[in-house]
Amino acid sequence: MQGDTAGVGMSFAVLGPLDVRRDGQPVEVGGRRLRALLTLLLLDAGRTVSTEALVAGVWDDRPPSGVGNALQALVSRLRATVDRGLVVGGPSGYRLAVSPDQVDLHRFARLAGEGAAALAAGDPGRAAGLLREALGLWRGAPLTHLPDAEVEVARLEGLRIAAAEDRIEAELALGGHADLIPELRLLVAAHPLRERPHGQLMRALYGAGRRVEALAGRLRGGPVRVRRPARGRPLARSGRAPPRDAEGRATRGGNPAVTRGDAQRARPGGAGARPGARAVAARRAPRAGAT
Repeated sequence: MQGDTAGVGMSFAVLGPLDVRRDGQPVEVGGRRLRALLTLLLLDAGRTVSTEALVAGVWDDRPPSGVGNALQALVSRLRATVDRGLVVGGPSGYRLAVSPDQVDLHRFARLAGEGAAALAAGDPGRAAGLLREALGLWRGAPLTHLPDAEVEVARLEGLRIAAAEDRIEAELALGGHADLIPELRLLVAAHPLRERPHGQLMRALYGAGRRVEALAGRLRGGPVRVRRPARGRPLARSGRAPPRDAEGRATRGGNPAVTRGDAQRARPGGAGARPGARAVAARRAPRAGAT
């Protein structure tokens, strides 16, 4: 079909300011409503978007009188801008006849999914490459020309952060501990309530030989949600019983990869215990029948 081949050589980017190119050359898309219409069609590239959804998205739920004619005029302008055969009309709406891989948003989702699958399959090298390519498609805030897109923007940002965490996980598996520390510090500062980057930062510090810093991070714990009990005193970590170390003492959270060796060294009679520690512990234990 003509509508399915007209978009060859075209590329579209919405992970940042709207960018349209034909054979590598930029195509100017003028007008706020025209850019909003194109963005809505790109979100569902290759699929029909209903007339009602287009009207609501372009006019922000405040359509003008004669909105049907206004939408048709806007579609005609879009066809003149990109390609007449690219915007295909139907009984229920319009679709942009392009492959999802011609749109950075859909290409990002595909690459991020393939990277996550490679990581789960135990191939961190391939995962890191796919996830770097996916994250490299981001040029700034997404969907900047679409009004009232907060929900979709938040969803995309969540996918971006998850892909960044997957990429870091892959690079940790490849031994890149020291190089990841500055990025992880920024990620923890930007998203203090996400638990995964906290654990990744401790592992990176530990793997880079900075064990004191890693253990200090363990003592501070990860993201803390503060609640107030009946007496008005703050209670950290939702009131659950805190984790215990090897001697039964409460701790403030930790990473098993970081703390396992320290717990064993601290255990009386365990590896690394001082000579005679077991005997001292035995002398301090009360004898049966003692008063």
